[in-house]
Amino acid sequence: MGVYKEGKNWKVQVYYRDWQGNRKRKQKRGFRTKGEAKEWERDFLQQQTQSVEIEFGNFLELYYKDMEVRLRENTMYTKRYIIDLKIKPYFEHKVLSEITVADIRNWQNELLKQNYSETYLKTINCQLGAIFNYAVRYYNLCRQYQFP
Repeated sequence: MGVYKEGKNWKVQVYYRDWQGNRKRKQKRGFRTKGEAKEWERDFLQQQTQSVEIEFGNFLELYYKDMEVRLRENTMYTKRYIIDLKIKPYFEHKVLSEITVADIRNWQNELLKQNYSETYLKTINCQLGAIFNYAVRYYNLCRQYQFP
């Protein structure tokens, strides 16, 4: 694993295990700074761990990748739109397993201040619930509360 200088740009080379346990190598080139390369490496490794100790934004990429195969194109478009505009900005850099009920209540209060209709608020809330249900079912996220 590592970040290497390649001419004027940087490249990343990472070894990881796929879902079948096979050792794989991933390489990506063309980063302008060492920091960008290290950030990509960190995000990629987080997504490969299959753990809930992952940033919410990175978990969303896994969620989208799985849902795109299962949902119709327009449904996925609507889901992405709601999540990217209303949920992701608030939770993006928080670790998934460390999001608390208080965090969710604060987020809901922020949405309530924006005078959306009750139906739209329920739709947004259901999308966050779907993300957490997916994490509980497929990534062993343990929750002590029921999502409203």
